Amino acid sequence: MGLLDALAREFLPKLLGGSGANANPLLNIITSLLTNPQTGGLGGLVDSFKGQGMGDVINSWIGTGKNMPISPEDIMKALGNDRLRGFSEQAGLGKEEISGGLASILPEIIDKLTP
Repeated sequence: MGLLDALAREFLPKLLGGSGANANPLLNIITSLLTNPQTGGLGGLVDSFKGQGMGDVINSWIGTGKNMPISPEDIMKALGNDRLRGFSEQAGLGKEEISGGLASILPEIIDKLTP
């Protein structure tokens, strides 16, 4: 397990307000996005955003300046329909609800977990 994995598993429950069965359903989704070796973890997420022309957005979250906002629609575009459908089934939430939640908290979480 790498440093980012350890940080994500330690601090994401605190940032999202819970752990275990009562955790925010986005916790597992965000942890997966940032640590899943099959999708490339944070590097794979960065690549997904860059591949959709949103490299400046995700780079702002990683960098030290102000975080650029992102819309739920752009989250859908960056992650892809198949991945969002899987997250939707996993969490029991609609894709729109997941993309909206990720749009509101993912910039801050990536900002806090990176230099």
